[in-house]
Amino acid sequence: MVLVQLPFDILCSQLLKTTLPLLIDPNWSPEQAMAVIELLDDLRDRIRAHYEVALHNSYREDRITHCDRPVTDPPF
Repeated sequence: MVLVQLPFDILCSQLLKTTLPLLIDPNWSPEQAMAVIELLDDLRDRIRAHYEVALHNSYREDRITHCDRPVTDPPF
C-alpha cells in the first residue's frame, strides 16, 4: 500500500491527529469497489435494523424546530 501525502495536511493537521485516515487503494478493480459498496450497504442496513427506534428518535430531535413563541393559530 502506498501512502499519499495529502495536499491539505497543514490545514487538517489537528484533525488528522485525532482521526484515522481512510486510504483507498487506487488500483481496485470495479468488482472490488462494488464488493466494498455492497458490504457498506449491508452494514448500514443491519445497523438501521438494530437501532431503528433510537435512530428515528435521534433524527427527529436533530431536525425539530424549537420555538419559544406561543402558537396562536389553530391547527389545520
